[in-house]
Order: sequence, then C-alpha cells, then structure tokens
Amino acid sequence: MWDNARALNAAAVVITIAALALLAWGATAWAVRQPVFAFREVVIKEPLLRANPAFLEAVIREELRGTFFTMQLADARASLSRVPWVRDVSLRRLWPGRLEVSVSEHEPLARWNDSALVNSRGDVFSADFDGELPQFIGPEGTAQEVTARFREFGEMLKPANLAITEIRLSPRGGWRVDTGRVAMTIELGRVEPGERLSRFIGNYARTVSRLERAGKHVSRIDLRYGNGFAATVRGLGEAAKQVRPDRGGRKR
Repeated sequence: MWDNARALNAAAVVITIAALALLAWGATAWAVRQPVFAFREVVIKEPLLRANPAFLEAVIREELRGTFFTMQLADARASLSRVPWVRDVSLRRLWPGRLEVSVSEHEPLARWNDSALVNSRGDVFSADFDGELPQFIGPEGTAQEVTARFREFGEMLKPANLAITEIRLSPRGGWRVDTGRVAMTIELGRVEPGERLSRFIGNYARTVSRLERAGKHVSRIDLRYGNGFAATVRGLGEAAKQVRPDRGGRKR
C-alpha cells in the first residue's frame, strides 16, 4: 500500500474528511452551548388557577438547563410536572431565545384515602386543598374504578335528591356510599351494585322518603339482599329496625 500513490492519496482524503468532520462537530457542540443561544425569555402561556406561579418559575430557573439547541425537553417536562397541581406540561422553542410553557392543571374531584387527591380523570395526585370534596376510599390502583362508580352512582341518586359524600371500595370488592343532606350509609355489596341501587331508588319515594317525612330518620340501608333491602331507622324499637319493602332474600 505504501508504494501505491493512488491508495495513499485516497487514504489521505478520507483522513482529512474525517478530521474536518470531527472538527466541525466539536465546533458546533461548543457553539450551541454558548450564552448567545441561551433562552432570554420564558413565558407561561395560560394563567395558573392552582399551581403556584413563583414555585413554577423557581423550577424553571433552577432545573431547566441548556440553550435553545441543547435543552432536553423531556427532562424539562418531567421537572415541571413535579410541581403541585401540574398535570401535564408542553414546551415550545421559538427562535431565537423564547421558551413557551403550557401547563394543564389538575381539577380536584375528591380526596383519596388519607393523603392524596383524585382529579376529574381519576388520576391520583398530591397537593394542598382546603375546600370541600367528597371522600374516595379504596385499595391502591383503584382510583379510576372508584371515580367511574362515583359518577354512575351519583347519577342514580339524583332523582332522590341525594349526593355522595363518601364512596368506599373494600379490599374484597364491596361498595358503600354515604350521602349528604339526608345523612345515610348505603351498603351495596359486591354483586351488581348498580342494579341494586337502581331498584332502591325505584322504591325510595314510598319507603325511605315516607319515613323521613314522618320524622323517622333512616341512617343505614343494606342492599345486600336478593329481593329487597333492610333499613336502620332511628327512633324505632330494636325489633322494628329491619324493614324490607319487597320480599326479603338471602343477604349477599
């Protein structure tokens, strides 16, 4: 090879091209990190309703590293998504030095177990909230199922003018709801809870509502029967506490 002028010339050309490419890559990598390409303006597009703007800006200043060309947007999104009340973040680079931040916030629907919240999509998140919210209780990983049942049962209870203040899913799959206005616990059990609640609401006007109008408060309803339900009525004797509007069936 060493006595072949053509081969030597070709090798020299390849080495020269590789060296120039490496030099260009190094120069580009150096250039894109220079302050001239730093973001000079960071804009949060929508007004924030619940997320703390000062906290969000502090995260932007402290954790968003890089220039227009080098910022890792996925890492930046992950950092901003850890801010309380932030559900999702989108980032957009605008030449020459502008970064636009769009923030989607959680909409609180309920409290989840002891220390978290649930948003309107059934996602669990952590944030401070002082307002009134219904309580969801259930095993970890069931928040979306509980959210779906909350909406389903809530619609069923509307004709009786009842609203859910607490919904509970037991580890064994049994459902229970507590209602406001008329403070009442409704045991639904595991088998066909929606159908059971629908039958109860169909009988509500001539049973529970009639008792309430007579001044007898129904504190607990047990729907875990095949053909009826049992009611606990304050002010009645112990023997009269269990009431079944239909023929009683086996408790399930």
